[in-house]
Amino acid sequence: MPTAVLTDRERAAVQAYLRLLGTVRAAFDGAPESRRPPVVPPGALAEAERALAAAGLAGNEEEFFRLLRSWCPEI
Repeated sequence: MPTAVLTDRERAAVQAYLRLLGTVRAAFDGAPESRRPPVVPPGALAEAERALAAAGLAGNEEEFFRLLRSWCPEI
């Protein structure tokens, strides 16, 4: 349950990060016998970067992760 009040842009940044995290997890959960390295679509990373920049959080990881923990403590 969200515990912090985020701006729309902060919420978009958190949501983009959570989608990116899910994408990365899915990429690494592939079959272990596969010889191909995991691939994360560049669009997933670009979406998160754009959302962080729009929220004024690019380069401010400490503030971003504070927001993330307050809004989504199970992460």
